[in-house]
Amino acid sequence: MDPLMLKIAFCDDETQETRRLEALLEEYAADRGQDFAHTSYQSPVELMAEVEKGTRFDIILLDVLMPGENGMAAAREIREYDSNVKIIFLTSSTEFAVESYAVDAWYYQLKPIRKEDFFRLMDSACAACTREQKHSLILRSKSGIVRLELEELVYCEVMGRTLTFHLNNGVVLESMGRLDDLCDQLVEYPNFLRPHRSFLINMEYIANIAARSITMQDGAVVPLPHGKYSETKDRYLSYIFDRKQVVM
Repeated sequence: MDPLMLKIAFCDDETQETRRLEALLEEYAADRGQDFAHTSYQSPVELMAEVEKGTRFDIILLDVLMPGENGMAAAREIREYDSNVKIIFLTSSTEFAVESYAVDAWYYQLKPIRKEDFFRLMDSACAACTREQKHSLILRSKSGIVRLELEELVYCEVMGRTLTFHLNNGVVLESMGRLDDLCDQLVEYPNFLRPHRSFLINMEYIANIAARSITMQDGAVVPLPHGKYSETKDRYLSYIFDRKQVVM
């Protein structure tokens, strides 16, 4: 499988530093065969303006000490919009190392960053991003940009142009979109089933299948159209047999 495209942002008020990071990234991309789209910013204000507009990055390399708003304050704001992006702080001081954990930083790297340090950081961050992308969805919800792990999804319901995602922890997320498109995205995952035009369910969370409805483990009832019972039951049994689960 080809590597996924990853989006990276560099934010540093020193142009020389961002150019060095760009050169290291170009060298890394060529060495690892990884595709990147990168953007450089010279102030946290520029970066935040993009994030607030809905631009999503997989990785942000962020200088801590900059004129005006420092990188740590910018990271706190970024977390209000995006809880998933990997933030790597770059700094010449260890002063903010402990504080960096409060914004769920991926790493705190002292400057000047050496090639081997950059490659090591990128190997780790890229592997995590790729792993997450393959088993998750990115949603633009009212609370910002959210990465939804597929194993957490119990079922999704569509009403008009709004997709409502019900998670196994009771959280409900809303995002604009079409259920047809979501089904296309998840076609390679055998645990997802569309028993009704308005519902997509995760068969891992089925509690009961009756003639006219499916009851999920959280108590939600998904309607079954007339004539769909046998097909749905067979699909579910095939799935659990493939999973080598016992049927009594």
